[in-house]
Amino acid sequence: MNNADKIYQDLCGLAGSENILRDEPMSRHTSFRIGGPADLFVMPDSRSLPAVVDYCRTNEVPCLVIGNGSNLLCGDRGVEGAVVEIGKRMSAIEVDDTYVIAQAGALLSAIATAAAQEGLTGFEFAAGIPGSIGGAAVMNAGAYDGEMKDILTDITVLMPDGKVRTLPAEELDLSYRHSIIPGKGWIVLSVTICLKHGRKENINARMEELKELRTSKQPLEYPSAGSTFKRPEGFFAGKLIDDAGLRGSACGGAQVSEKHCGFIINRGNATAADVRNLMEQVQADVKEQFGVELEPEVKFVGRF
Repeated sequence: MNNADKIYQDLCGLAGSENILRDEPMSRHTSFRIGGPADLFVMPDSRSLPAVVDYCRTNEVPCLVIGNGSNLLCGDRGVEGAVVEIGKRMSAIEVDDTYVIAQAGALLSAIATAAAQEGLTGFEFAAGIPGSIGGAAVMNAGAYDGEMKDILTDITVLMPDGKVRTLPAEELDLSYRHSIIPGKGWIVLSVTICLKHGRKENINARMEELKELRTSKQPLEYPSAGSTFKRPEGFFAGKLIDDAGLRGSACGGAQVSEKHCGFIINRGNATAADVRNLMEQVQADVKEQFGVELEPEVKFVGRF
């Protein structure tokens, strides 16, 4: 048995063979629909996750933990080692009065629906964000004048030493698309948010209003990772890109959306290299014309 087979067998013993895939295309697990194969793709539940992560660290197996893959650009040559997806097997949602406790893999859309059914308001902004609550906490996700830091109470994380700890939101240094979670190497296990009682009809109406706004202004008909660049202080990334004459610019199968210049979309056959090259072109042109540095909101993972 070679080393790769041993690692596979060992992880099967920890998470179950039905929850581990070999040479799994990452294009199936990112909203860009781009990415080469992961050597191993692991789908643990809350009980097996700590053991899987500990095994990878102990045996020096590269380990990439992902959520819904909605802000990732994965390299065309795939990902070495193990990709650990916190997804459907860690997606339980519990409502307790105005508190919603959700495992990290719960989708924001599912949490918004659960909150609306209980007449809880404050989460409508997140209903259309195509991510999981764990990822939303990590990046302090937000939209339409709402963000996670407005409602986040605490998170439970798996720390690098294997300990599980619950931390109040105040300790996370939440700011625009930022928290200290990635830098600490913490893995979010669950999140608690605090909402307010409201009228169901008003909540549903607001969610429908935001859905229509997204549909009318964003290129939801194409795969993308949402906003490609962070909002520069004092500017809007999409407007800078448009003003630079880059609306509709393309590289291979990747294109600056003609509908919303803040999005780079996959026209159907884009590679990771296409997207990265187009991003670099956009950054260079905006810097040259306006002196503004565009910082990617998209995270680069894997082998390019």
